Amino acid sequence: MTARSWTGAGALAMATALAGPALAQAPAAPDHGDTAWILAATALVLFMTLPGLALFYAGLVRGKNVLSVMAHCVAIACLASLVWLLGGYSLSFSGTGPLVGDLAKFGLLSVGRGAVSGGLPETVFFAFQMAFAIITPALIVGAFVERIKFSAVLLFSALWLLVVYAPVCHWVWGGGWLQARHVMDYAGGLVVHATAGVSALLVAWRLGPRDGYPRDLSPPHNPGMTMMGAGMLWVGWYGFNAGSALAANGDAGAALVATHMSAATAGLVWAVIERIRFGRSSMVGLVTGVVAGLATVTPASGFVGPLGGVLLGAAGSVVCFYAVELVKHRLRVDDSLDVFAVHGVGGILGTLLVAILAAPGAGGVGYAAGVTLAGQALTQLIGVVAVCAWSGVATLALVFVVRRTTGLRATDEAIDEGLDMSAHGERAYNP
Repeated sequence: MTARSWTGAGALAMATALAGPALAQAPAAPDHGDTAWILAATALVLFMTLPGLALFYAGLVRGKNVLSVMAHCVAIACLASLVWLLGGYSLSFSGTGPLVGDLAKFGLLSVGRGAVSGGLPETVFFAFQMAFAIITPALIVGAFVERIKFSAVLLFSALWLLVVYAPVCHWVWGGGWLQARHVMDYAGGLVVHATAGVSALLVAWRLGPRDGYPRDLSPPHNPGMTMMGAGMLWVGWYGFNAGSALAANGDAGAALVATHMSAATAGLVWAVIERIRFGRSSMVGLVTGVVAGLATVTPASGFVGPLGGVLLGAAGSVVCFYAVELVKHRLRVDDSLDVFAVHGVGGILGTLLVAILAAPGAGGVGYAAGVTLAGQALTQLIGVVAVCAWSGVATLALVFVVRRTTGLRATDEAIDEGLDMSAHGERAYNP
């Protein structure tokens, strides 16, 4: 496996083309087939947030907080789009610094309609990556549902995109120091899931638990809504992972197959674990397993074969299941909808396991020239430690800033009334 073919997979290729000298001459004009596929993939990734993630999370909360969760997702989608245009994209994908980009592409003022990178119009790449920048802070919503101020959600999400997401995106995909080390993160195990998961855990810790946690909480008000949201996430994840090939080719097809097999395996494994532990397999547990498998395969999807996807799904389901219990019952942190245990742990696990499952003998694509399995494993570990450490430290600083400005936690009266009415003046269900 040559260095060119290895780096040609996933967002890594486009990041290299955008951030510095390409490994191969970029096409003079965009490829129409690739462009059409990435336009479709962009819509699929946005579909994951609106309405997929909004429905998935809304079904898991109490009826008096349904609209507040949906409002968080919609508002973050709007806000993240503007932040991405006005700085996030440029800090992620311009400049040659090892830690963060520059503002050369602020507002896309320097990017014309004819700008082409890696076979795509750069505006299309911008939009595809914008959809990632939308869903990543939206994932954190699941950690603080039912008790946070709406203004705090907006301020934290905007700052988080600039301070946490953009630098890590630059490290991994935009020509930064982890990309230089050939870290393998096909579609966001580090950039999306590790950052969101670690930040979610710490926000939940500093925010404090819901009233009655952990024994006296109401069950999910609408598991059927959660199932519909999970189905939308599964479909949208095709765009998330297969779209990260940034081309309509065999890499995209391989990523899609590995993604699907991981999700299918993880859902079944979670159901079996619940059957053994509790004597029944819940529908919420089944779809939670599916999402755990999707998160776990994300960093590896374009680097492993179909059987690698099966192994990642099985491992992700088992590890994430017990991570849920660890966070809730040992750490006693009310990460309400298990963002860290499912997304964070799954993304980290997949980031570590890709070093093994990408080996040609395991059906994977191999490594960059001169890189061994042991060397790749060390790079993956360094990437996990660095990303988690930066996400944690920066998140604690941002929580401090938000608490001193807008305030963080809603009042007891607002929480008792429900955030739907107290924050938005609406109810999901009217008599």
